[in-house]
Amino acid sequence: MALAAIDRIDDAVDMTRSFLLPFDGGRWLRLAVVTFFLLGGSGGGSVFSTTGNVPASAGSVPGDSLPAFSVELPELTATAIAVVLGLLAVLVLFGLVVAAIGAIMEFVFVESLSADDVAVRAYFGRYLGRGLRLFAFRLVLGAVAFAIFGGAFLLLFGDVIAALFAGEAVSPSIARIVAGVLLLFLLGLVVGIPVALLNGFTTEFVVPIMLREDRGVLSAWRRFWPTLTEQWTEYGAYVLVAFGLHIVTGIAGSIVLGIVAVALLVPFGIVAVLVGLGALQGGVITATAVAVLAALLLAYLLVVFVAAAVIYVPIRVFHRQFALLVLGDTNAEFDVLADRRPSGAD
Repeated sequence: MALAAIDRIDDAVDMTRSFLLPFDGGRWLRLAVVTFFLLGGSGGGSVFSTTGNVPASAGSVPGDSLPAFSVELPELTATAIAVVLGLLAVLVLFGLVVAAIGAIMEFVFVESLSADDVAVRAYFGRYLGRGLRLFAFRLVLGAVAFAIFGGAFLLLFGDVIAALFAGEAVSPSIARIVAGVLLLFLLGLVVGIPVALLNGFTTEFVVPIMLREDRGVLSAWRRFWPTLTEQWTEYGAYVLVAFGLHIVTGIAGSIVLGIVAVALLVPFGIVAVLVGLGALQGGVITATAVAVLAALLLAYLLVVFVAAAVIYVPIRVFHRQFALLVLGDTNAEFDVLADRRPSGAD
């Protein structure tokens, strides 16, 4: 029996072509807005303390250690510190707002593909509640993953970081660094892969069920779970095939985006260098310099993100339609693309 993850690649290509062509500037602009937020929104005891080769503090094991080094942070005025903290708070708030809008846009995107009509404002209001529930789910999932990795990192290198910020010289052993990196890598495999799969399956398969049956995240997961477990070979094949497709399309998109980003960096970089050289006064970074350089950085990132949104429109459309086709093949009740499937794709 053929697998949907293999059979539906060509169908996803055909449906992407028919969805985006002939070229309609208004549709592409609306899809670029949706893609912009999708890109911006897309979420105990430790064995380290018992590892004998990891010393309890930096430099506590003689030999085979890096040369002692310290970091001298630039002097900041009280106003500059306040500006930095304020900018960090604004960035965090901005990131949360973008992530929340991005979660709502997941429903806007799926509805647009299902109806073959991109009506951002109408769909946004319709799926506001379900989008915010998805945002809350992603926030909790991300907080758990961050707590695990952050806690592991602090257990391994917290004393080194604290010493550097205190201006003290540190000389961590090479064995400690290698062991720490290896343990973090293993932790990434044990925790990162399940978290990535959970987040990815929620976005690609649970969101359509939430949309189609007006459910919350956990309710839609309970609805999806029997299909996932009964047809685990289909979804296992999907993960492998989709991973390969993401690599191919990701490389292509990154090359184009990289060229655009470098071209945009030149004018922004020239202005930043001129501002930085002119603002430094006696080795003290002023609040004005921090604010101007931060504004330039944010403007550059915003322009790059807008370019990325346009570049990744066809890539996002292809991948999401591919996932929706597989979902519909494994359970017809979840098929949101039933009216748009090519003939012979049922």
